[in-house]
Amino acid sequence: MSTADAPSFEAGTGLAGNGRAAPETDAERLTRQDRAALRPPWRQPLALIGISIIVVWILVAIFAPLLAPYPPNLQFGPLTAAPSHLYLFGTDELGRDVFSRVLYGSRLSLPLAALLVAVAMFLGSVLGAIAGFSAGAVDSVIMRIADVVFAFPGIILALAIAAALGAQLRNAVIAVIIVSWPSYARLSRGLVLGARSSEYVTSARLLGSSGWRTMWVELRPNIAGPILVLAALDIGNAVLLLSGLSFLGLGAQPPTAEWGSMVAEGAQNFNSWWIGLFPGLAILTVVLAFNFLGDALRDMLDPRTARMIRK
Repeated sequence: MSTADAPSFEAGTGLAGNGRAAPETDAERLTRQDRAALRPPWRQPLALIGISIIVVWILVAIFAPLLAPYPPNLQFGPLTAAPSHLYLFGTDELGRDVFSRVLYGSRLSLPLAALLVAVAMFLGSVLGAIAGFSAGAVDSVIMRIADVVFAFPGIILALAIAAALGAQLRNAVIAVIIVSWPSYARLSRGLVLGARSSEYVTSARLLGSSGWRTMWVELRPNIAGPILVLAALDIGNAVLLLSGLSFLGLGAQPPTAEWGSMVAEGAQNFNSWWIGLFPGLAILTVVLAFNFLGDALRDMLDPRTARMIRK
């Protein structure tokens, strides 16, 4: 084809010289919904709701001693009194103020959930990155251990571990960490395997970069997004698991104010609906808030996955 016959593009029109439409670029193929997915979380309605709820609960956890009208373990009121102006959420079977106990419960559930997710994310991400970058026997050993954990339902394995270690909140946290890290390991391994053959990794290795430095400098920024999304979604699951273990008597022990154990007390006093309802609503709002935030982060950090899910 001669130079005169080659198609030329008119600036600013998107048309080829022969009047035909120019081929669309990847950016032009984004639909309006896709562009909306690229908006930062603070410009998405559900993300705003989630962030607002999380901020409120964090403030409640920090200022619980100032907000709570009574000490959480003080037995002073009438037994199983219904909600009123004196007791906003009523009292439990021992005369303790449910509202105060819900506020103090946030000081236990939220920090522990964030802590165990951070530990599980660090442990799983490091092991998964090592497995994906090293391959061979190291990869097989790490992933076979992860497969063993995945072979059991998460809550059942957490129950077994917590029961074996003893009925304490610390042991419940350890059990949830053991159950949670394989998800991060599998995700991290897959991301590293996909990026290991990339040009920037090959260039770094040819320039003499060690394996550890390559993983930290080159691979870490490129795999951090999906891992952070999983962590944000996992905080809600961690709250549920910790509350479930406490509900079954394997987590927080009386008289500690913890949402799961408070729901268990409500189940034993079913006619006094307020004892279990309000801590249950606290769990619900926290889980929904972190799910909203995780979805927004996924849309912002990994829009291709978001588009695939919507399809």
